[in-house]
Amino acid sequence: MTDLKRTVLFDLHGELGGKMVPFAGYEMPVQYPMGVMKEHLFTRAHAGLFDVSHMGQILMTAKSGRVEDAALALERLVPVDILGLKEGRQRYALFTNDTGGIQDDLMVANRGDHLFLVVNAACKEADFAHLKAHVGADCDIGMVEDRALVALQGPEAATALARLVPDVVEMAFMDVAIRHWDSAELWISRSGYTGEDGFEISVPNKFAESFVRRLLGMEEVAPIGLGARDSLRLEAGMCLYGHDIDEGTSPVEGNLTWAIQKARRAGGAREGGFPGAGRILKELAEGPPRRRVGLRPKGRAPMREGIEVYAAAEGGDPIGKITSGGFGPSIEAPMAMAYLPADLSDGATVYGEVRGKRLPAVISPMPFQPNRYKR
Repeated sequence: MTDLKRTVLFDLHGELGGKMVPFAGYEMPVQYPMGVMKEHLFTRAHAGLFDVSHMGQILMTAKSGRVEDAALALERLVPVDILGLKEGRQRYALFTNDTGGIQDDLMVANRGDHLFLVVNAACKEADFAHLKAHVGADCDIGMVEDRALVALQGPEAATALARLVPDVVEMAFMDVAIRHWDSAELWISRSGYTGEDGFEISVPNKFAESFVRRLLGMEEVAPIGLGARDSLRLEAGMCLYGHDIDEGTSPVEGNLTWAIQKARRAGGAREGGFPGAGRILKELAEGPPRRRVGLRPKGRAPMREGIEVYAAAEGGDPIGKITSGGFGPSIEAPMAMAYLPADLSDGATVYGEVRGKRLPAVISPMPFQPNRYKR
């Protein structure tokens, strides 16, 4: 792993007994001595702390100085209402390509005079170049290089963080704020990737380890690795870029139509105007040929990514493929996501081929585990 990057918290992961693995070009902890199952359940019951410093943090400021101009510039690249995003609020967005596929998914925050974007680690250099190429004439685009990013997730996350930043308890889901702790400027959002209440906190590198140590010193907080992060997000029905969504899948196929606001749809105030609008608006109107769905395999055997799905227990060609799958510690059962023909409805039985044997699975609504955001 000599050519891999390391986050500023790398040494702390080693001290905590983290098992390091390659992920998105970084050495990242997949688990700690507690183990994936217990880490998952601890996060659901208390508060898990994740190092997500490998993610990309990008600042976008209109050269006019008006955040509205930055919003309109970004709207040229995403099928999302950025102009309508109020100051102090954050929204999920998608970079689309000319064929209507998804180049990356991201979070966008309105911070008053500029936008703050958080993008996926594996895509961050490409996303930065994409922004520079397409909106660089109108906006200053800057990659944040001197800040760590951590996520504190779970029902006791607010209690823990409030000991250091008391007024975070007043924040609602998708609020963003800038606060101070021990002379460090913290960029805080009430959001995350587990389906639980929680926060993502950008902290200057020089304060990152001391900030994390303070949180880990609290009895309701424990370090959590990538293994439990994956099972938590899958229970929450959330997409992993490069697996459940990619450059070949449209937002409509990906069951992400909730992320495309009325203003950008047919008849909206700013209809279209984003890459792949022709395909995406057509699929919104007519429906896509396939959709991302949830599956609950019968029995205890998980159905993993790449398994082919069939309509019948015997014969016929595959009708789709599983994109994410595993065992859900909270639901105590296997779960999966797959792309299947759009005319199949919840409750229908399909068959995943596991080690040469077709096993039944039921198309099920997501999330598998109810979300518990602070509304």
